[in-house]
Amino acid sequence: MSPRSSAATVSPVPDQEPELAQGQGQGQAQRQGQDEAALVAGFLARHGLPGLVDVHTHFMPERVLRKVWAYFDAAGPLVGTEWPITYREEESRRLARLREFGVVAFTSMLYPHKAGMAEWLNGWAADFAARTPDCLHTATFYPEPGVETYVRRAVEAGARVFKAHVQVGAYDPNDPLLDPVWGLLAEAGVPVVTHCGSGPAPGKFTGPEPIARLLARHPRLPLVVAHMGMPEYTDFLDLAERYGEVRLDTTMAFTDFSERQAPFPREELGRLVELGERVLLGSDFPNIPYPYVHQLEAVERLGLGSEWVRGVCHGNGAALFLR
Repeated sequence: MSPRSSAATVSPVPDQEPELAQGQGQGQAQRQGQDEAALVAGFLARHGLPGLVDVHTHFMPERVLRKVWAYFDAAGPLVGTEWPITYREEESRRLARLREFGVVAFTSMLYPHKAGMAEWLNGWAADFAARTPDCLHTATFYPEPGVETYVRRAVEAGARVFKAHVQVGAYDPNDPLLDPVWGLLAEAGVPVVTHCGSGPAPGKFTGPEPIARLLARHPRLPLVVAHMGMPEYTDFLDLAERYGEVRLDTTMAFTDFSERQAPFPREELGRLVELGERVLLGSDFPNIPYPYVHQLEAVERLGLGSEWVRGVCHGNGAALFLR
């Protein structure tokens, strides 16, 4: 399995907190308004959808999210291109937007970039889930002493999904400190949305090889490959076919933005249909450089049929998280 060309995706959290660019990205979001909600409603109606289950949305402590946005504004090395944040809004407005779009369940994907952050982030995420019933209780981890203890605590507290970001965290998923964590999550059946593809810039531990070694040891791990594994789409499809608990989320895949940099190979479309219930809707909201509806339309224009679209946008996520 060999890495392919790179593509843009989520960014790390820098240590310093530059000032936010005032108003940047707000105009586009304001122009959409209720018009975009109407477009999403049309999409739902066309495919007979009762709503959307989005497994890849970001809610974080405010000061952490500001650092992420500042990193995008600066087009940092893991972004590398102009990236206006479409939904640069207060938390309450971002929540209202998802509900206007018919999103019935979503996540608070958050991730540490160094030791000592994860347990604090998990505390915030537990509180956020308690006050936001339609958000799945999300947690995260980092290879550090004590990681098994706080991951177990999060699972016992009701965490429904974890986020692992081996690119931003710059860690090997096969780090011995994490082995009991993967085993714990496999045993508990708690999915882990994992950014492991080599976009936008290959890291020491990105790409399919480290994940293949991880799954060889933990074949029942419910791992969700973020961004369809871009740009190594084919290799991650291979892993999904080999391991029955591996899924892929659509986050930013198939959109005009990503197709310019890492196009999904059209010869692989049939494999998406064959995987059926193991492709899940993800969006990266609010940190996307285009309207939310574009992710939905990008899935739709693949031409794989309404039954497939219904599974991706609601049924597959509902079966995994709303049972």
